[in-house]
Amino acid sequence: MGAECKYEVAQVAYVKLALHALKHPAAAVNGLLVGRLLDGAASPAAVVSIADAVPLSHHPHHLPLLPTLELALTLVEDHFAAQGLAVVGYYHANARRDDADLPPVAKRVGDHVFRNFPRAAVLLLDNKKLEEAVKGKSREPVVQLYTRDSSKSWRQAGSDGSSQLTLKEPSTNMVLADHVTTKKWQQVVDFDDHLDDISK
Repeated sequence: MGAECKYEVAQVAYVKLALHALKHPAAAVNGLLVGRLLDGAASPAAVVSIADAVPLSHHPHHLPLLPTLELALTLVEDHFAAQGLAVVGYYHANARRDDADLPPVAKRVGDHVFRNFPRAAVLLLDNKKLEEAVKGKSREPVVQLYTRDSSKSWRQAGSDGSSQLTLKEPSTNMVLADHVTTKKWQQVVDFDDHLDDISK
């Protein structure tokens, strides 16, 4: 269902998910993507605008538990509803630098989000591209877009040469590199951090 759809990632969402991965370089990290479906009147394809990212965990074994996932989805939906935003996807970064495969947990969470938002996106962080971006050597997005196809499988979008994923602000990787230089990644707090210290 995502084939006729474009996905646009706002700078705040992109930087936040990248900083989350940088804060926990030896762990798989994940979170929810919040946004809205924009009316396709201005362009031939509908656009899912990803406005923000909510870091959930750097211990993804917590997330496959349905009660934990349901709680996270409910809290995030309630928090962003007043802004007209909803959960539109999920992001995941694998622990290993050379691991570029979408893991089963990402597919399961993506399936869960898909039930409420049929144009759900799963963004998989590419650790090698992230490394290049923070050095200021790349303007390419550091995430790979996965959408659910008609056979209910998650497939990497753009493998046919199309570009379904865009960064809303072209300078996003430069902003990310600046945030890394100033160590802003230390300010990213996920639910696991909150459980360790409830003041966060």
